[in-house]
Amino acid sequence: MLPILVCGIIATYIIIERLVYFASVKKRDLELRKNLEDALGKSDYTAAEAYCVATGTPLAQVAKKALGCRKLTEDDMREMVQCEMDSVVPQFEHGLTLLGTIANISTLLGLFGTVTGNIKAFGVLGASGTMGNPAILAGAISEALMTTAGGLFVAIPSLVFNNYLVRHANKLVTAMEGTVTKLMLRLTGRVL
Repeated sequence: MLPILVCGIIATYIIIERLVYFASVKKRDLELRKNLEDALGKSDYTAAEAYCVATGTPLAQVAKKALGCRKLTEDDMREMVQCEMDSVVPQFEHGLTLLGTIANISTLLGLFGTVTGNIKAFGVLGASGTMGNPAILAGAISEALMTTAGGLFVAIPSLVFNNYLVRHANKLVTAMEGTVTKLMLRLTGRVL
């Protein structure tokens, strides 16, 4: 049960941290998009870069790179921005692989506890040749059921939140790509 408890604590931490992070990024990116629109409408690239620095999100980091590369050729700018995007995407996925692993391993730890509990139960039966001591037998069966329940108690929410958070991270990456594409089109003069 101790490893299952540790997994549960780690999973809870990751879930709370990611929910808070995603809410913060979403709010700050919404404000950044508005500020960038205003600054670029005035062709004030210095203010646009300052907004990016102040925001500090992955989108802001990529937008700042695009603004810094605006004097390069379009192909060079696209390549630089793509490299920057590739470097910031892991910020969205931070901890999600571990959460998925916890969802899987918690189930296996519960199953392991079930097996060891059943081994003890059959050991009690085998040692006495009859029904054995009912209290010891019940304790071994209880251990088997408790570890199964504990493993599932950790695994199910971990799996649900992992899927939700991965989907949310993908949505944020897609939104970032759309915003950066619009920014690059604007910087290259193809869209006003």
